[in-house]
Amino acid sequence: MKTIAHIHSEFPTKFGVPRQSGIIESLKATIVFEPEYRNPDAFRGLEDFSHIWLIWEFSEAVRDDWSPTVRPPRLGGNTRKGVFATRSPFRPNAIGLSSVKLDKIEIDPKLGPVLHVSGADLMDGTPIFDIKPYIAYTDSHPEAISGFATRPAEYLLEVDFPTALLEQVPETQRKSLIEVLAHDPRPQYQNNPERIYGMAFGAVEVKFQVKDTRLTVIDVQATP
Repeated sequence: MKTIAHIHSEFPTKFGVPRQSGIIESLKATIVFEPEYRNPDAFRGLEDFSHIWLIWEFSEAVRDDWSPTVRPPRLGGNTRKGVFATRSPFRPNAIGLSSVKLDKIEIDPKLGPVLHVSGADLMDGTPIFDIKPYIAYTDSHPEAISGFATRPAEYLLEVDFPTALLEQVPETQRKSLIEVLAHDPRPQYQNNPERIYGMAFGAVEVKFQVKDTRLTVIDVQATP
């Protein structure tokens, strides 16, 4: 498999990355291609599609062994399911699949075609193996049954983000950061109201606590 591109997102670590693509549509990212794949002809016609599939590598989960069962966070991390019945990164082949919105294609004088996308659930620097157009009449199945993941999370946290701290976040990132926090970035099996969590987002580190359904940001610091 050849890496054709890398994505650039606001998540330098996997903590806080949305659990599925498309959940947080305000999240912006760019896809920059390797020099070998910057020929504009390869993108001819792609602008006619509103969404695309990304085929990528769970680069932080590559390993030689594998387990036939995993513990999905959606089920609290205590119930085992077959790996092929989950979207766990710990698979025989560490390959991910995401559907994202294609906002625009920019022709950069140095980088060639750059894709601007919304709703990605990938860490910054994730290798991309391939891109395919999303075709609604074949790729959308409204009648599909989704097993233990039939419904999205049934609640959003109330985010208390003091103005003085929020102002330390670039204005263009504030909306998406608040939405990421509202979707509860903690592992779903952790629920300690005294614990202080830290999440890297763009160029800042956000510290917060969660009690019941309220998330309170207690500090924001610029990362080195």
